Amino acid sequence: MFPIWYAPIYTDGLDPEARFPRERYRLVHSGLAEWERSKQLSFVEPEPLDTDLLRLIHEEGYCEDFLNGTLSAEKKRRIGLRPWTEAIVERTLILTNGTVSATRHVCEQGGFAANLGGGTHHAYYDFGSGYCIFNDLAISARVAQRDYGRKRILILDLDVHQGDGTAALFEGDPTVETVSFHCGKNFPFRKMVSDLDVVLEEGAGDSAFLSRLEQFLSERAARALPDLILFQGGVDGLATDRLGHLAMTGAGMRTRNALVFEFACAHEIPLVITMGGGYGEPIATSVEAHIDLFRQAGDAMN
Repeated sequence: MFPIWYAPIYTDGLDPEARFPRERYRLVHSGLAEWERSKQLSFVEPEPLDTDLLRLIHEEGYCEDFLNGTLSAEKKRRIGLRPWTEAIVERTLILTNGTVSATRHVCEQGGFAANLGGGTHHAYYDFGSGYCIFNDLAISARVAQRDYGRKRILILDLDVHQGDGTAALFEGDPTVETVSFHCGKNFPFRKMVSDLDVVLEEGAGDSAFLSRLEQFLSERAARALPDLILFQGGVDGLATDRLGHLAMTGAGMRTRNALVFEFACAHEIPLVITMGGGYGEPIATSVEAHIDLFRQAGDAMN
C-alpha cells in the first residue's frame, strides 16, 4: 500500500483570490480516488507539525512572527499567497507535517511515501519566498538524521525553479546533497549554489532534461548512494506551464518519474515524494501530470 498524506485544508486554507492554483490539491486528490478504492494507495490526514521541528532549520524569530501573526508586510509580500486567511498557520503546519510524516514512514518501513503538497524549496533560514513559508524538505532531512540516523540524504529537486532555499540551508553540509534541475532564466533570479545545479535553457524539452537526469543517476548518484531520497516532483517543466519556460511533454514527465523510481527501487533506497509546482494553462495539464507522478510511484512500489 502506497501512503499519501493529504488534507482538504491544503486547498481550503488559501484565499480564493490568492495568485496560486489552490484547486490543484483537491483536483489531484479527486483524480486518485478510484485508485484509492482499488486499495493501491491510502490517504492519511496529517496532524499539525510540532512547532519545535521548525527550529531545526529556521530562525526562532521568524518562526515566532509567523506563528503569532506578527510577520512584517515585506516578508508576507515576499512569500505571496496573499490575501492570507485565518487558517494560514494551521494549513502551513499541517502541510509541512505531511512531508515529515511521509519521511518518518519510509525511515521506519522503507519503500515510498508522498505528500500531496509540499516541496517548499524557496523557504530560507529567516524568510519565505515564492509561495514557500517553511522548507519541508529541509526539516524532513533533519528529522531523518536526528531521529533515524540517516547519514546521507539526497534532495533531488526536479521542479523547473531552482531549489534556492534548500541550497542555502545546506551550503557546506556534506551530509545532505542538494541537486536541482531547473530553467536558468526563471525565478528565482538570484540563484544559490546547490551541490549540483543542472541548468536548462529556455525551451528545453524531453531529450535535454532526460539525458542529464540519466547521467546523474547512473554516474554521480550511483557512486555515492544516499540513505534517503527526498524527491521534489514539480511538474512545472511542462510546455503548457505558464511559469515554466521549458517544453517537456507528459510522456517526458512520466519517463522522468520512472527513472527516479527505478533508481530508488534498484538500490532499495527509501523515497519521499512532494508535489512541487504546477501552473498549467489549462490547469488540467498539471493535474494530470501530478496524478501520473503519484500513480507511477505506487506502481513502482507495489
